[in-house]
Parts: sequence; structure tokens; C-alpha cells
Amino acid sequence: MTQYQPQGYRFLPPAVKHLLIINVLCYLLYYVLRMQQIIDLNAVCGIWTPASGNFRIWQPLTYMFMHGSLDHLFFNMFSLWMFGTVLERYWGTRRFLFYYMVCGIGAGLLNLLVPGIHVSVGASGAVYALLLAFGMMFPNEYIYLYFLVPIKTKWFIIGMIALELFEGIFRSYDGIAHFAHLGGMLIGLLLILYWRKHPFSKYF
Repeated sequence: MTQYQPQGYRFLPPAVKHLLIINVLCYLLYYVLRMQQIIDLNAVCGIWTPASGNFRIWQPLTYMFMHGSLDHLFFNMFSLWMFGTVLERYWGTRRFLFYYMVCGIGAGLLNLLVPGIHVSVGASGAVYALLLAFGMMFPNEYIYLYFLVPIKTKWFIIGMIALELFEGIFRSYDGIAHFAHLGGMLIGLLLILYWRKHPFSKYF
């Protein structure tokens, strides 16, 4: 069983740092251009279903860096910092960035299979994959729910999967891409299982 060894948070590892910067800059650009009524970047860079007629080939990548509100951005970036910092130091920058990008893109593509969803934005698919990875690497570490209630990561993840599945099936009208979250976790699970079977993978 791997034991997490804190290494301090004085300096952010490079991939997490640059992802944070890019996401914040993209939100600021989106906000300014929308306020000036120049262009809605979320409509251009968000991922649309093919049936909408607005799907473009770049959207499975760009949707990950767009956010619809400040709280949406904050919670995703907080989670990226909290879990991503540990995972990048544990895996190394190249493997971490590969994992993050593949899970994010995969989450967006899988979400296109869900009927009724028109456009999606946000890093949540990749962030949920980070949460899954943290739980698989350090299952007995504690997460403090609402900063007060300690719960082991493995139980927290099981609860999150159950909640997302319930919400996706019974509350699909809430405008949240629950199946993108689950899709990111599924891609992450497959990647981690592959790496465990091939621990000396040459490239990633």
C-alpha cells in the first residue's frame, strides 16, 4: 500500500501551475469578451453535440479550459491544486499531464453520447479523474468533507460515483454534465489499470 508523504506546497509543480494559469486567463478572457458583447467564447470553445450542428474538432480540447461561472472555476481549480499537486509530484510531470489531458478529452467525448446535452464547459471531467487517481494511489488518506468531517478517500470516491450516477440518471435537467464526470473517472481508471499492468511503460 502506497503511503502519501507530504512534500510541502510552497511551490507548485509546473503542470499544475500552468494549468491553473491557463484556466484563469481563459475565464477572464471569456468574461471580458462577453461583457463587451464581442463573442461568447463558451459557445465557440465549449463542446457541442454533433446533432446541434455546432460541433468543431477543437472543442474536445478547448472545453476543458472554459468555465461558466466564477464558482465553477474556483472549485475545479481548488481540486486541481489539492489533488493535482500531490499526483504530479508522485507521477512526474509528463505522466500527470498525459493523464489529465486524456481524461479530460475522453470525458468530453463520452459526454457526447448522452442525449439531451447540447454544450458543456469545464475541467470537471479531468478533475474527477484526479480525485479517482488520488483515491487509488492513497486510499486510506483522509479528506475533510466541508473542511470538518474526516472520511477516507476510498469511501469518498465510492460515494461520489454513486452520487454522480444518481444525479445523471434522475436529475439530468440540472445542467451539470454528470456523465462527463463519470467518463473522466472511467478513462482514469483504465489508464491506471494499464500502468499497473505495465509499470515500466517507456513513454507514459
